[in-house]
Amino acid sequence: MSFKKMLTAITCILVLSFALTGCGGSAEKTEKTGSDAAKEPYKIGVVLDISGKSSSLGIPERDTVTMLEAEINKNGGINGHPVEMVIADTKSNETEAALAIKKLIQQDVLAVIGASTSGSTMAMVDFAQKAEMPLVSCAASIKIVEPVNERKWVFKTAQSDSLVTSKIIDYLKEKGLTKVAFISVNNAYGDSGRVEFEKAASQNGITIVAQEKFEQDDTIMTAQLTNIKNKNPQAVIAWAIPPAASSFTVNYRQMGLTQPLIHSHGIGNQKFIELAGDAANGVLFPIGKLPVVDSLPDTDAQKEVLTKYTSDFKAAYNNSPDPFGGYAWDAVELVVKAIEKAGPDKAKIREELEKTQNFVGVTGVFNMTAQDHNGLAKSDLVMVEIKDKKWQIIE
Repeated sequence: MSFKKMLTAITCILVLSFALTGCGGSAEKTEKTGSDAAKEPYKIGVVLDISGKSSSLGIPERDTVTMLEAEINKNGGINGHPVEMVIADTKSNETEAALAIKKLIQQDVLAVIGASTSGSTMAMVDFAQKAEMPLVSCAASIKIVEPVNERKWVFKTAQSDSLVTSKIIDYLKEKGLTKVAFISVNNAYGDSGRVEFEKAASQNGITIVAQEKFEQDDTIMTAQLTNIKNKNPQAVIAWAIPPAASSFTVNYRQMGLTQPLIHSHGIGNQKFIELAGDAANGVLFPIGKLPVVDSLPDTDAQKEVLTKYTSDFKAAYNNSPDPFGGYAWDAVELVVKAIEKAGPDKAKIREELEKTQNFVGVTGVFNMTAQDHNGLAKSDLVMVEIKDKKWQIIE
């Protein structure tokens, strides 16, 4: 080959090489910076009691989170960023809850939602505080958010046991019932409810004539019920969640006690009724408005939100939602709205959560402050009675 032909060949090869390199570089640049490029996902951690003894709470919460994730992303995400819900199962175990939040903190999520129960949440609180990670619990104990000066990064959506206790006390006073027995599950939820009820009872002229406990795995509570029966209270207050709450209710009927049985809001799902069967009829308890949405007037501030959540959940799962799923709905919406305003800045997200005002949720109308990281009022609760295995407002 002549020198001239060789030079021509080399030149063609170089031109072709530059052209290919240029095309590749242009395509890569378009992928990263073009107007159609996908924005970085915003990750939100979710820790729930999806399996184990508290699964009747965690499953509807997980389903609600998954449903909202799809809805939010369908509508463009958060300021154009897709939402990625990183879900962990505590297996109804407090150690698993602690491990889950530690792992999520390392994954640099913007906030954490959960857990389903007071015990699981309390196992997570210190980690959230030390990592300065916004945590929005779906559980009830007032200890989750108080004292507030030790819970700067922690919020919650379930009604505090102090509010529920106050609602029960109002009912007892209205009916002239001044001598009661109190029985609770032996865990963080039951203990917190007992402390709050004792405090409220002493301030309102209610005498607790008997106190008993049972374990979450117990199915036979005849010894405790015998002690209660011997004290002849005018009403019995029970503080637990299914399945133990259902077993206790069945035992209560079998023992022939006829006094009003008043549960906490921990029984606010269909699983309680399924497990208790006919024994559930006649049970009284305070709860948010979701189970009785059809009985609410159109003027109720929550009616539209409750109706839409019910419709969306039925469409997604062919099943009715319950208040536990509602706690998760509120937690997701509160966190998403905070991120919309604050961007991916954990400190600012915390500030926005604390500034929440007049947010109409499933559980109630939230008004949070630096002194109140729950933001609900007693007026967000209604007293209901189970009749024919359905919830009915009694006020």
